[in-house]
Parts: sequence; structure tokens; C-alpha cells
Amino acid sequence: MTTREDAARLMRLATNAAVAAAVIMIGLKFYAYLATGSVSLLSTLFDSALDIAASLVNLLAVRHALMPADAEHRFGHGKAEPLAGLVQVAFILGSSLLLLMEVYDHFRHPKPVENPEIGIGIMVLSIVITGGLILLQRHVVKRTGSIAVSADSAHYSSDFLVNFSVIAALVISAEFGIWWTDPLFGLLVAIYIAYTAIRIGRQSFDMLMDREMSDSERARIMEIVKRHPQALNLHDLRTRAAGQDVFIQFHLELPDDISLMAAHVISDAVEAALQTEFPGAEIIIHQDPHAVVERRQDLRARMDQSRPGRSALLAADEARDG
Repeated sequence: MTTREDAARLMRLATNAAVAAAVIMIGLKFYAYLATGSVSLLSTLFDSALDIAASLVNLLAVRHALMPADAEHRFGHGKAEPLAGLVQVAFILGSSLLLLMEVYDHFRHPKPVENPEIGIGIMVLSIVITGGLILLQRHVVKRTGSIAVSADSAHYSSDFLVNFSVIAALVISAEFGIWWTDPLFGLLVAIYIAYTAIRIGRQSFDMLMDREMSDSERARIMEIVKRHPQALNLHDLRTRAAGQDVFIQFHLELPDDISLMAAHVISDAVEAALQTEFPGAEIIIHQDPHAVVERRQDLRARMDQSRPGRSALLAADEARDG
């Protein structure tokens, strides 16, 4: 299980590597453009310039998101990460738009490419650098679940495809004189980039809007709580995530006749069990006598029972409530 300190170290490594890779590729692609005059190479140069801007935003956002809670931000700074994800979406869509403009210009004004071997060599080197960076970023995302790094990885994955398309266009144009392959590859990559932006944007928006954790995670929380022999039930389970910060709160139903000290001991045991499964989570437990009937806010999905994936949780909750 990745600790918060390990996650912070990995996220900083990924963001620093992204900035360094973008700087190197800008220099390489600028040289390749001067040598070849290729418009497709120029478009990848623009894209790399967007990469470094996006990576710098990511670098600052991740550092801010990892700051501990303070007097003015009691819930921490985790939402800086999905905010960075939305900024990344803007950059990704910007890349897609630039690419579409280049595609249109290529269809209208086909241009010959000079010294294609230089362009191909530079693009192969760019692919190696980008591929290494993507592998590092995916490892970090797998260990930390970082949305900001995931967005950056999606952006560089699109660059990976762009680099391949430029190589294919250079080879086909130089060897066979088929000029329209360059804009065709560009069009396909632009569509993929736009799809990626929408997916990342949805994840970031969900986190900013405090979307509940997945049904499987909520079910896991219920299972862990009910495992304690004196935990009779729970209700009003609410969960959310903000970057690396996870928040879990619920009402724990306990036997009516136990002391406040006993209730405190049981709650501490339940919290410790949850911390094992969700390390670093902030957990708030309100203790209720089991016999007390109160107005419950549990499962806001009651307001929209047609939502898929909630039926099992709703049925269990309604059966408990009678």
C-alpha cells in the first residue's frame, strides 16, 4: 500500500520528469523543423510548447495539492489537483484545435518536405523520450491514483500517436509522394485527443463536485464497519475525494445500553480497521443508539432511483430502514 509520503515523492518525480522531457523535445523539434520545413513537424513543435505549459501547471498544482491542511484550508488543498486536470483539458483541446487547423491547411496547400531523414530521426528520438515518460507516469498513477498525473499522461500519450503519425507521413510522402497521408493521420489523432480531453474532464469535474466514491468502495466500507461484533449498523455514509485526500463519514449504530467510553472504544476500532483499507483517509464517525429513530440523509440516490448501479445499495438500505 502506497503511503502519502511515497505518493508525494512519486507525483513530484512524474511532474519534474514531464517538464524536463517537454524542454528537450521542444529543442529537438525546433531543429527538425528548421531542417525539413515540415508543417506536420511544426504542429508537433506547437504541441510540445503546450506540453511544457501544461506540465508547469501540473507541477505547481501537485505541489500545492500535497500541502497539508492549515487554518484556512481545514480539508487540505487536494482540489488543486482536479483543477489542474481541467486546465490540462483546455491544453489538450487546444492541441486538438491546432492540429485540425494544420490538417485543413495541408489539404488546401500541400507542401513538399525537405531532408525527411532528419525529421524521422528526431521523431524517433521523441518517441523514445515520450514512451519512457508515459511508462513512468502510468506507474505513478497506478500507485497514487493522481488525476493531474493521469491527465498529463493522457496528453503525452496523444503526443506519442502524433509522433508516429508524423513519421508515417514523412515516410509515405518522401517514398511514395502521397501528400494526403499527412493530413489524414493528423485528423485521426485530433479526434483521439478530443476524446481523451472529455474523459479527463469528466473525472476532474466529478472530484470537484464531491462525487461519491465508487459503489464497490462504499460496499467495502460497510463490510468493514459491520465486521465489528458491536457495530449493529451504519447509516448516512458519505464519501468524497480531493486529490490524494479521502473523506469518509457516517453514523455508527451501537447497542443502546453501553457507556460513552465503550462507544468511543468501538468507534476507534472501526476507524482503525478502515484506515487499514483506506490509509490516510479522514474518517468522522457519529455514534447513535440503535433504537433511536432520526431523520436520515442516507443514500441521496433515493431521489433518483433510476440511476444504474445503485439498486443493491438502495435495497439493502431500505430493508434496514423498514
